[in-house]
Amino acid sequence: RLSRAATTTSTWSTPMAQTRHQAYHRAANDLKLASVKSLKSSHWSALPYSLGQTGCNLRAARGFSRAGRLLTSCSTSQGTETPATNGSVADDLGPINKHTIVMDDGLYQYLLRHTREHSLLRELREETSTMHGSRMQTPPEQAGLLQLLIELTGVKRAIEVGVYTGYSSLAIAMALPADGQLIACDRDPKVLEVAARYWKKAGVDDKVDCRCGPGLETLDGLLQEGGAGEYDFAYVDADKRGYEAYYERCLELVRPGGLIALDNVLWKGKVADHQVEDKTTSALRQLNEMLIKDDRATVSILPVGDGLALCRRR
Repeated sequence: RLSRAATTTSTWSTPMAQTRHQAYHRAANDLKLASVKSLKSSHWSALPYSLGQTGCNLRAARGFSRAGRLLTSCSTSQGTETPATNGSVADDLGPINKHTIVMDDGLYQYLLRHTREHSLLRELREETSTMHGSRMQTPPEQAGLLQLLIELTGVKRAIEVGVYTGYSSLAIAMALPADGQLIACDRDPKVLEVAARYWKKAGVDDKVDCRCGPGLETLDGLLQEGGAGEYDFAYVDADKRGYEAYYERCLELVRPGGLIALDNVLWKGKVADHQVEDKTTSALRQLNEMLIKDDRATVSILPVGDGLALCRRR
């Protein structure tokens, strides 16, 4: 449970309350789970905190936290739990008998310790952490899932749209058989240099066909080359507003029974926050609505990484 001993502060007029109010804003910003407005609707003491002489120090984990449970419950001044405003369950969803686990730092570290990661993948992950945009990298547990799926489905020919520094493409290439091939698409030649260096160090560069340029143009080129239905697997982790177009092209390129994986479909939780209306979030919402209705594929969205949609072409 998130809540500690409940307090009864009901106004922001005192110095302590003002400090709490400021901490409240910091927590909402760090957690990216709910707006300050929605957090105020529940009692702020539902957040973990420690009081010092100068105010509050909120221990908010970045990217994931037990505070995710604010979406489903909150603590009142009487210490009981009631549904939070933004977390109430819609009638059409039916009962939620078991929640997906919410990870704090300690549990995520445990997961990483129990995730198989090749030493070169670890080395690339550490190098990427020093670079601009490092949060774009596929996390180790997700890369491990992709490798397992590739082995389970017998993938020989794969496509990746959005390579960045090559962590996921390296993992995919390592999982492919000796005669496998990965078409790796990215428009940034600088990050592709990093990726190519690690493909060579791992001895999988002969499996990777690197295409530098806009992803959609690359996919259209593969179709023009007669690639329709010739691929077993596609992984998309590129510009989010282009996802629907990427999906449509990949649906043509991947054979029946093949798999398309789309990263970031939960988008830091923004897709569920209707106060967020930026173009990227709106595009991902539209994509998710389309996927759930698309009878051309069997679809499952998993809460792995930033949300992973798996689509098996029928």
